[in-house]
Amino acid sequence: MTPQQALHKYFGYTEFRHEQEAIVQQILDGGDALVLMPTGGGKSLCYQLPAVLLSGLTIVISPLIALMKDQVDALNINGIPAAYLNSTQNPNEQQQIVSRLQSGEIKLLYLAPERLFGSESRLVSFLKTLNVSLIAIDEAHCISHWGHDFRPEYLMLANFKTEFPQTPVIALTATADDLTRKDIREKLALRKPREFVSSFNRPNISYKVAPKRDAYNQLLDFLDEHKEDSGIIYCLSRQNTEDLAADLQKQGYAAKAYHAGLDNETKARNQDQFLRDEVKIMVATIAFGMGINKSNVRYVVHYDLPKNIEGYYQETGRAGRDGLPSEALLFYSGGDAFKLQRFAKVDGNEEQSRIMLKKLDDMVKYCQLQTCRRQYLMHYFNEQFPDHCGSCDVCLTEFKKVDGTVIAQKALSAVYRLNQRFGTGYVIDFLRGSRSEKIREEFKQLKTYGIGADMSKAEWQRYIGQLVIQGYLQVTDDAYPILKLTAASEPVLKGQQKVEFSISEAMELEVAENQPSVYEAGLLHQLKTTRFNLAMNENVPAYIILSDATLQEMATYLPQSLQELSRISGFGEVKLQRYGDAFLKDILAYCHQHGLASKISTRKVKATKTKAKSPRASSGGTQRESLDMYKSGMDIVEIAGIRNLSPMTIEGHLCSFIQSGEIEVTEFVDQKKIPVIKDAVESYGGDRLAPLKEVLGDNYSYTEIKAVVSWLKREA
Repeated sequence: MTPQQALHKYFGYTEFRHEQEAIVQQILDGGDALVLMPTGGGKSLCYQLPAVLLSGLTIVISPLIALMKDQVDALNINGIPAAYLNSTQNPNEQQQIVSRLQSGEIKLLYLAPERLFGSESRLVSFLKTLNVSLIAIDEAHCISHWGHDFRPEYLMLANFKTEFPQTPVIALTATADDLTRKDIREKLALRKPREFVSSFNRPNISYKVAPKRDAYNQLLDFLDEHKEDSGIIYCLSRQNTEDLAADLQKQGYAAKAYHAGLDNETKARNQDQFLRDEVKIMVATIAFGMGINKSNVRYVVHYDLPKNIEGYYQETGRAGRDGLPSEALLFYSGGDAFKLQRFAKVDGNEEQSRIMLKKLDDMVKYCQLQTCRRQYLMHYFNEQFPDHCGSCDVCLTEFKKVDGTVIAQKALSAVYRLNQRFGTGYVIDFLRGSRSEKIREEFKQLKTYGIGADMSKAEWQRYIGQLVIQGYLQVTDDAYPILKLTAASEPVLKGQQKVEFSISEAMELEVAENQPSVYEAGLLHQLKTTRFNLAMNENVPAYIILSDATLQEMATYLPQSLQELSRISGFGEVKLQRYGDAFLKDILAYCHQHGLASKISTRKVKATKTKAKSPRASSGGTQRESLDMYKSGMDIVEIAGIRNLSPMTIEGHLCSFIQSGEIEVTEFVDQKKIPVIKDAVESYGGDRLAPLKEVLGDNYSYTEIKAVVSWLKREA
């Protein structure tokens, strides 16, 4: 059987993603591999597929018991015999698995690292009597002190190459910078490994950072838009997770807490309920989520600031693993950053403290960005990316420039008067005239004391952040970061240099170029009910039966036979045989009731993932509906009111039809204005509207600019 045939038979796909095919071939050729692939990118398949094709046993090292059960259940449902050995099993259960291993019935065995090389463990000796074809080490960054989730028990895995010198090893992780990757290679003693680094971009996730002002009510507003969705909310402290979960329960949300301090039974129960969709919201510390395979998590909220970009990226990656549009929201305050500084320090290790503080500083910079957040994340992982993604809050916001010279002078003067010896928090308290005892009496006598009392702490944090970004202030790289003046500060203080701040003006939604096909909502609801019932019978989470993306495909293309159903992504031979009839029955009944026919002929290629769309456009229905209403004589404001969408969203819908040629550009723009806007677009590019508006001036509206940009795309 070829890798391609096995891919379709066991996993239901006809195309590999990222570099899966090359990775599988490296393993089949007997070589070691280090794989960096984004969460949800298909890392597991990189060792599960070779396990099917190799003659012997594949050992998988996994850090979490819940993940083992999850993956073993999924493999068995796909027709791949798998098992795990861990502390939850009694001696009889473990003996049965040992017998199956000895008879060669099991293809993949999942183990925790401490079980292998514990002082009393005889497991390695037993495994050496078997035909071990492959060793897979998941979450490999746990072996590195420089990684964001170091686990001492992973250091034991260095013995693998000694015990199994001829067996290929594949180490996998979703996040590892250069330092961590070097550590993984050395500590695992990998032999000339090929490194595979897939794109870190998760195009279906939209990123947003919100100033943390009234976080609880901000959160409630967000959750009100996601009442039917599964989501994870990360908090820094254990107590916060329990308090927030309790508060959300009072608001009627099915929420549970998860942190390392809970007893194992409670953790297992809460996690299981979340995986089975009985609980919609998990409020957790970072102890939750590693390796969680739940594919239909629609959002991840960071209620508190993460410690580093690696952790943030991996945690946001737990949303949208099925490829459908998902959101990552982070609440940021300078106070959180200050609190985290002490957590970042490692006692007795100045070098590691410096690195951890630098990682925290990178996280703070991400929160203060006024450029594309996705580009920042990609550049952090050494991947090139354009300066406009169209689906983070910065790219979806128009900024206006305001004269901030006086504000800048106040801030710079305060830093100067405080002898450049204090951090941001102290400077802000000084500016605002804080009566706190920590402000020295001699400082309270200075003229600068209290000159910024008319602005909130959050506003000052934002302005000082922009002064740092623009180079008028710098922050020292110390255990206690201090604000310092720069060479650019003096001209501002003397009134010789004007300073401008960028203020967000309004949300500007991009036109979604790849709107997904419209699915039958009623049928999708019925398919989810059938999936839930099957999952209850199988005693597994619902998404292991089929993902939301697969259900949505069925509700879109309405397959009418098992043969047509086999063309739906996610239906391999085993799942088709096991579940095909149950889902087909729902589809046929729905189509008969509504007079619908199969649309499978419109589905050209078996997709491996659903293309992303604009995060807000998904909730507003189709662009076509806006077009029909426009053609009936309604104006943009009327359409927006009826559809409960913003006028800018409706403009975006209609501009897509200028691009397709169904609306003439002259319906939105006077013919005389088109050449002027065209010249500006050709000179400055059409990716960002705000710079074009600044160049063109008040006589040209955003609507007119958008319309011409869409028309030029059509012409191109």
